[in-house]
Amino acid sequence: MKKINFNRKDFSYSENTHFYGRIWDVFAVIFICAFPVMAGLIFNAWPTAGQLGKGLLAIIPIFWTVGVVEVFTYTPMLGAGSSYLGFVTGNLSNLKVPCALNCMKGADIKAGTPEGEIISTISTAVSSIVTVAIIILGVCLIVPLTPVIENPKIAPAFDNILPALFGALGVVYISRNWKIALPPVILMLVLFIAIPSLGSNLVSIMVPVGAIFSILVSRIMYKKGWLNEKEVKMSEEAAINDPTSVASEGAIADETAELSNQIEEVKADEILAQQDIFEEVKEDKPSDDAKND
Repeated sequence: MKKINFNRKDFSYSENTHFYGRIWDVFAVIFICAFPVMAGLIFNAWPTAGQLGKGLLAIIPIFWTVGVVEVFTYTPMLGAGSSYLGFVTGNLSNLKVPCALNCMKGADIKAGTPEGEIISTISTAVSSIVTVAIIILGVCLIVPLTPVIENPKIAPAFDNILPALFGALGVVYISRNWKIALPPVILMLVLFIAIPSLGSNLVSIMVPVGAIFSILVSRIMYKKGWLNEKEVKMSEEAAINDPTSVASEGAIADETAELSNQIEEVKADEILAQQDIFEEVKEDKPSDDAKND
């Protein structure tokens, strides 16, 4: 049996990252799976095979597919260290990836570079620590805040937490490209208003249906040329109407004019100096008549 060498001083940063990342990820999977097992043992509550299969059938088409796609999509952007940490703590698309990309953008560092991997790992770690701290704070305060949360006056607000949350997330994605986002939103609104029972029975199935519909509509719009519009006029108008850009252009023009004046002054000084030197040499040089005498 091959002995594992834990003395990693002679190995590179990338090799050590993968070595320790795999070890900690294995422990993370064990601890994640240990909670439901321990809960079943303590409370003697085990799901039946039918219940387990029904639950897996509801999440496999969505979460397993998304999980595989996210590995190939986010790992090149985040790097090894940030990927090992982010995929364990979760919420990559809404929290970890935007945090890492914003930090790299703020530091003017590109993803996929050694510097970018370090920045990405630090930002993901800080994001995970903040998330865990907020969760711990919520767990500690849930009991004393229970009377406040269950107050009938503010109960309607807590009943709309999920719609408000997904509404805020929806605004972010819809604003990126409203042409692509609008057709599936209209389809889902029409379906759920016309058939209210979909909300309780087929929610997990409607997500891939909406995704496929969005892909098909986007393909049609792309073929029609509706997704190839260039916002040239808008950008030109924004540049003209933007006082910051106008001010910067004026400042550049002023600096250029000042620099040209300085260059002209230097050239004039050099010409005057050369003329003075020529006059001095001319005065010191004896004339031909003086030499003949």
